[in-house]
Amino acid sequence: MPPTLTHIALHVPDLDACIDFYSRFCGMQVFHQRAGKGSRIVWMAEPGKEREFIFVIMPGGHDRALASDDYSHFGFALDSRAAVDAIADEARAAGCLIWEPRDEPYPVGYYCGLRDPAGNYVEFSYGQPLGPGAQEMPAP
Repeated sequence: MPPTLTHIALHVPDLDACIDFYSRFCGMQVFHQRAGKGSRIVWMAEPGKEREFIFVIMPGGHDRALASDDYSHFGFALDSRAAVDAIADEARAAGCLIWEPRDEPYPVGYYCGLRDPAGNYVEFSYGQPLGPGAQEMPAP
């Protein structure tokens, strides 16, 4: 069997702020936590996907301070352009919107970007050949 990507582990300067961010904007939930790394280690996932892919979040590390032209990011698919706009509106009000909603040619689609409290960039998209809306897109 080939390897399967199961998780990403992140050291974050403010654990609770990151838990709040990923709960609020990404719909992820804490489903496991234990003592470790000076306080606790938290496992977060989208509901029902706890055995597919998770974020392991641990206190420590430094703000990522990514450059404005650095497009390293986590990507979350949404089910409509309106959902991208709604996330962008909420993020704008919260002061964490970094990429205004925009259209790009296939396979990029319609997206916006946020900055999490640890400095990671998080993209929310519609119309990529991944996740919700993929069945509506032409095959690559």
